[in-house]
Amino acid sequence: MENSTPPGDRIAKVLARAGVASRREAERMIEAGRVSVNGKAITSPALNVTDKDRVEVDGKPLAAPEPPRLWLYHKPPGLVTTAKDEQGRKTVFDALPEGMPRVMSVGRLDLNSEGLLLLTNDGEIKRRLELPSTGWLRKYRVRVKGAPDEAMLDPLRRGIEIEGERFQGMSVSLDRQQGANAWLTVGLREGKNREIRRAMEAVGLSVNRLIRVSYGPFQLGNLASGEVSEIKGRVLRDQLGMSPEEAKPAVRGRGPGGPKRPHKAAPGASPRKSPRGRRQ
Repeated sequence: MENSTPPGDRIAKVLARAGVASRREAERMIEAGRVSVNGKAITSPALNVTDKDRVEVDGKPLAAPEPPRLWLYHKPPGLVTTAKDEQGRKTVFDALPEGMPRVMSVGRLDLNSEGLLLLTNDGEIKRRLELPSTGWLRKYRVRVKGAPDEAMLDPLRRGIEIEGERFQGMSVSLDRQQGANAWLTVGLREGKNREIRRAMEAVGLSVNRLIRVSYGPFQLGNLASGEVSEIKGRVLRDQLGMSPEEAKPAVRGRGPGGPKRPHKAAPGASPRKSPRGRRQ
């Protein structure tokens, strides 16, 4: 029996691998008529393309994708994790150092949260890391106002319902009491919108500092606030369980470039767009 699968890759996957947007956002762009193949606008993502096809987005040829890459970024407080903020606030992508390619964030951290934010040039990696089935543990150092005890923290460990929304149990350990504040280490695998802040409020604690220190196997470590550091390709492949074929560009690629050592954020750097995701 002959294989009836068309050659190439789905158009949304190609757009995602090229760093245009996540696969879901790429599908919305296609449905809006912003993508054309071989001079003809398309409105359905049910299309495979190869490197022989001419793909354009908003009338501009699609750039050849780079191999997939991943960066660690130490997000400072006071930045929003979105491509463009309606209130005119500074975004993560405004603050990235010069020389960074166009990147997307893996999930989000809210305005006042800080710490580890993963950035990638590849929509497929973004999708893989954000899938609930991945189940990677995200760890946070959390400072709360109050004097929590084990009885107060137990509901968080069992799982809690807030305004009809059920949150899975999270790991919570009390590290130390420091005056009117206490430091906790919190681990969760779900990552719903403002989950830690809302859960703490539900048991009578107010979060006044929240730092993400790890995302799965990736650690914030000693990375200074505002710095980025790229994960080496071999480490990336090993941690994500990627085959050599998956690590190649979806259509055709060009050699990697850009920063590999930590770089301090440069003031006035140009924005890098990112689709929306979950945040803490």
